[in-house]
Amino acid sequence: METVQELLCRVGKLLYDRGYAAANDGNLSVRTGEGIWMTPSGVSKGRMTPEMMVLVDLEGSVLSGTRYPSSEAPLHLEVYRRRSDVGAVVHAHPPVSTAFAVCRKGLETPLLAELVVGLGGRVPLAPYATLSTPAVPESISPFVAEYNAVLLANHGVVAWGPDLWSAFDRLETVEHTAKIYRNAALLGGGVPLTEAQVEELKALSGFYRRRAGRREEEQA
Repeated sequence: METVQELLCRVGKLLYDRGYAAANDGNLSVRTGEGIWMTPSGVSKGRMTPEMMVLVDLEGSVLSGTRYPSSEAPLHLEVYRRRSDVGAVVHAHPPVSTAFAVCRKGLETPLLAELVVGLGGRVPLAPYATLSTPAVPESISPFVAEYNAVLLANHGVVAWGPDLWSAFDRLETVEHTAKIYRNAALLGGGVPLTEAQVEELKALSGFYRRRAGRREEEQA
């Protein structure tokens, strides 16, 4: 069985290899019965080892580990405090979606069916906040309840989900969507989905969640 610490290293390496986090950028966390396991500060996501992980409580106090937790720990903790259904948070700087954040443009227009099904139809832009200050968690606070990913103005992207893989997938969906939106703009602009089409897609969310699980044996 893979430990939480090993999983954080594996997903962190994927984050680094995909170019979503350069140098020491980015941070990941997982909520367990023990507390919040978090990646350490000042270490490349591509070179982490399990013993580097840090366990903190919901107030950010260190419970276990020899390193400092990520300086963006309060960003993660804000999500956990507001969403009891969230089991993991991923923050990184994927280039294209971060370019939208630098331009202070959210992914607001429903151009892509997958954005509606996976992320509710839009990825809002949180206002600018200085790195590693209380202003960062405050900036996302209005969006946490309704959305599963947010662009951080002049900073990057944060996404969350029931587990670490779903949080990573959502961040990757944000980046992939940003690439498509950029290309659509180069072609003269995409055609938005209608309100009725958006609602129809949202109704399919439960169907896709069931399909992602194990297939149950049909009753005779």
